[in-house]
Amino acid sequence: MLTVDDHPTLDPSVFVTDFPKPIGELKTPNKIIDMLSLSFRSSIVSHDDEVKPKVRDLFRHGGYKPTGRGKPASEYLRQAVTKGSLNPINLPVDICNVVSLHSGLPISVVDFDLVKTPLRIGIAPSDSEYVFNATGQTIKIDGLLCLFDTEGPCANGVKDSQRTKTSDSTTKTISIVWGTSELAGRTKATTDWYWELLKSVGATCKAIS
Repeated sequence: MLTVDDHPTLDPSVFVTDFPKPIGELKTPNKIIDMLSLSFRSSIVSHDDEVKPKVRDLFRHGGYKPTGRGKPASEYLRQAVTKGSLNPINLPVDICNVVSLHSGLPISVVDFDLVKTPLRIGIAPSDSEYVFNATGQTIKIDGLLCLFDTEGPCANGVKDSQRTKTSDSTTKTISIVWGTSELAGRTKATTDWYWELLKSVGATCKAIS
């Protein structure tokens, strides 16, 4: 179902989550929403100053420049929370955002039924781009680590593709924790906490990488 191209520091965690109902029928618990704050401190994993440069180095390997509007999603989340502009979206995205915010690792979450297997993780070639939101905006992803399905790149640690994003009808997701071996143990600790939060809302998880 999934292959991962050779990369000197990539340490990904990829798993499928099944939700008990379409996510449009599932409310994000207040305890999860309360975690979308820099004042929350997880006992399992926490953000520190070492994480940001290591994640940027991970994305630089293929020639991508992870700065400005192209910075890792985890940095965007921290900035949005600081400004008070991060609002709940839906249950899987909210949990993803909590874990990414506090681990410092970018995380993708896409609708399982919208991706077309087999899947591959690798670096996007030159002149690659895709639409990342409902208004039709595009992101240039040349040299960036991405998840590919049979139609092309569909997710990465900066902005996921609009064509595979979750919606109210989503019942199953694929998550990718974009970890790096330069942060030993962080991918596993992040994934363990991620699974714990998902299971607390009645979801089930299964690793595919």
